[in-house]
Amino acid sequence: MASFLIFLVILGLSVGLLSSWRRNRKLVAQVRSATQVPTGERTNELEKDNEDLRTAQAELQRRWQYLAEAQRLSHSGTFGWKVRSGEFVWSDETYRILGFTRETNPTLDLVFDRIHPEDRDRLQQIRDRATQNGMDLDMEHRIVMADGVIKHVHVVAHAGRDDSGDLEYMGVVADITERKTAEEELQAVSRDLQESKAWLEEAQRVAHVGYWVWDLQTNHLIWSDETYRIFGLTAEEGLIDLDKVREMIHPDDREAVFRTAEEAIRSGTRADCEHRLFRPSGEMRVVHSLADLKRDPSGRPYQMFGTTQDITDRKRAEQDLQRSQFYLKEGERLAHMGSWASSDLDIYWSDEVYRIFGLNPRNGAPNLEQYLAAVHPDDRASMAETIRVMNEQRSGYEVRKRIVRPDGEVRYVRCVAVPLVEDRVFKGFVGTTMDVTEHELLTQELRQQQAYLAEAQSLTHIGSWATNFDTGQILHLSDEVFRLHGFDPKEGPIPLERFYDTLHPEDKPAVMATLENAIRTRTDYDIREFRICLSDGTIRFLRTIGHHNRSGEIGEYVGITVDITERKHAEQERERLRQLEADLAHINRVNMLGELAAALAHEIKQPIAASITSANACLRWLAHNPPDLERARAAAIRVEQEGNRAADVINNLRSFYKKGAPDKRRMVDVKDIIREITVLLGDEALRHSITIRSELDEHVPDILADRVQLQQVFMNLMLNAIEAMKETGGELTIRSGLNPEGQLFISISDTGVGLPLETERIFDAFHTTKPQGTGMGLAITRSIVESHGGRIWATRNQGAGATFHFTLPVEAEAHA
Repeated sequence: MASFLIFLVILGLSVGLLSSWRRNRKLVAQVRSATQVPTGERTNELEKDNEDLRTAQAELQRRWQYLAEAQRLSHSGTFGWKVRSGEFVWSDETYRILGFTRETNPTLDLVFDRIHPEDRDRLQQIRDRATQNGMDLDMEHRIVMADGVIKHVHVVAHAGRDDSGDLEYMGVVADITERKTAEEELQAVSRDLQESKAWLEEAQRVAHVGYWVWDLQTNHLIWSDETYRIFGLTAEEGLIDLDKVREMIHPDDREAVFRTAEEAIRSGTRADCEHRLFRPSGEMRVVHSLADLKRDPSGRPYQMFGTTQDITDRKRAEQDLQRSQFYLKEGERLAHMGSWASSDLDIYWSDEVYRIFGLNPRNGAPNLEQYLAAVHPDDRASMAETIRVMNEQRSGYEVRKRIVRPDGEVRYVRCVAVPLVEDRVFKGFVGTTMDVTEHELLTQELRQQQAYLAEAQSLTHIGSWATNFDTGQILHLSDEVFRLHGFDPKEGPIPLERFYDTLHPEDKPAVMATLENAIRTRTDYDIREFRICLSDGTIRFLRTIGHHNRSGEIGEYVGITVDITERKHAEQERERLRQLEADLAHINRVNMLGELAAALAHEIKQPIAASITSANACLRWLAHNPPDLERARAAAIRVEQEGNRAADVINNLRSFYKKGAPDKRRMVDVKDIIREITVLLGDEALRHSITIRSELDEHVPDILADRVQLQQVFMNLMLNAIEAMKETGGELTIRSGLNPEGQLFISISDTGVGLPLETERIFDAFHTTKPQGTGMGLAITRSIVESHGGRIWATRNQGAGATFHFTLPVEAEAHA
């Protein structure tokens, strides 16, 4: 405050001195102008003005001295600034404050060079506004001295106009560095106090500890913020009296709390109690309070100072700990697993360990000799060695052993021990003992079952596996899978790529494509046949089936691999024999066809020859003049008779392959015929990986037909479909129903090679697309269908394969 008053005084003196300086300059100007007047006329006036000037100069000099001393004491300097000319006038103290010598010519650039870089832009903006509108100045900023020292200055200046009307400033610059330093120190002390207070409050909040002061005379209480929070109140509620506290204490604890307080006042001892309280919200908290008594010089108690800590969480934690200990004890009992600890001073066993060993906890934990006596004789030596190594090396262990209870019962136990080290100091061992008798017996049974399973897999050449094809991780492989692929099970884990490498080069793309499709669609797969190449060049035929676990990871499959090499060889041998049989049958059919042709030629030759003879006779009788018409007519009749006889021969030939005559037709169920042929051709379809699927309308009525001939129709069409798919496998679908005209509609569809371009010729006799075909199958089929009053045709599928369709009448009797 004093420095500020000195600053104002200096400002006033500065303004006065500058005004006097202006007046003196005016007098000097007047004197100079007076010298231009004739001497005789101005002598008296000049002497008087000179005397006034000397008086004014003396007064001005005295004031300057006062001002200079005041500036030095207050670290405040004056300045004048003519804005238009840029002229500056500085006092000595101004030079000292800004760090310049008296010989320095003050300029605006010189001043701005001293201004701190962070304040320069702000002051340049103030300077620009001041030069434009002539506003007064009042600002603080920093300056940087030549030696790097930073000062704080306060500048106050008043804007005015000189005699020419130009803008000028008169002002004071004060060094306020010491004041700023004092303010910063004061602020630092204040911050430290605030931080200390905040830390104290934070400590109270974190520890849930509040303090309180009880005035024993007025029964009023002073609480810290944390005490208010503990009681669920706010500091805005003001002082709390004892009656309000009494109401908030749990009724069951109220008497004990105040009895403790009265005893502390009477005896002077520290009050210490725990009790419950109810917040205004109804929430119950548990607190722990400590208090000391304060006495005046006469020894009379006048005040009690204390703390209250909210221990609700601690109490709950203690309750949780007790509950956890109970749960642990119960869990050990249910899991048949107990805990133990040993050191040089003591041995601890949980109750469950005593139960496992059949011992009484009242007798305490056994010593080493007693412990080893409880171990099965066959395991005792190894257990003693394990304990010796554990103690010598201070290392942990895990063992399974048998123990013998006092009643003679043998139990299997699993013991785990780990060394206990605190601050690099060995303290002893802690561990667990678990009764694994049931588990051990089940394990032995499981091992036996696994041995049976491994033997069964070896006998049947079926191996089981579990693999994640996406990650390449093999989860399980039976020994038989190793052997099927030519690996030794003793080699240990084998990467999945090595199994891929055994695939036959011709089969590998199809196998990998099937696997990738199954993984992508997350579906099961069944690769019915593929080959692998063993290291010795042997080729095996395998089948693998994989099941995707939808609840598992992507690419995770379990499945089996079956060695079908022997079955494949048997099928190949059976196929060779079947082919032989087919070749023989074909030769028989050719021979039969030759015989049939010879018989046909023999039978037809006679009527044809007779017809030719009669025709020639007829021509001769007609050539007579006049023609002998009667004899010609008789010859023509003989030609007709012989022609009919030839037709009868042809009809007899048709009846040869037309197995059922109209008089042999009966009401038949077409669905039964389809099922019979499906069963009959099932093995053939399975051998070529073909699935036969039926979509039959159960409401289709029976029809009048020759059962044998219809069997021949289905046999021909289904065999053709199987032959079309035997290289690739596929699906054969049979559908039945009624068409809009009320006729029975049958379709047989395959996914094979499809139809040739000349579709209309496939039903012609002796036209075939198969190397060993006779070209009679579809021709005979069409004849049978048409003989029953039906129609047959074929179409190409949109995808792969072809479909043969035929219709048969339902109600009207079929015609021959």
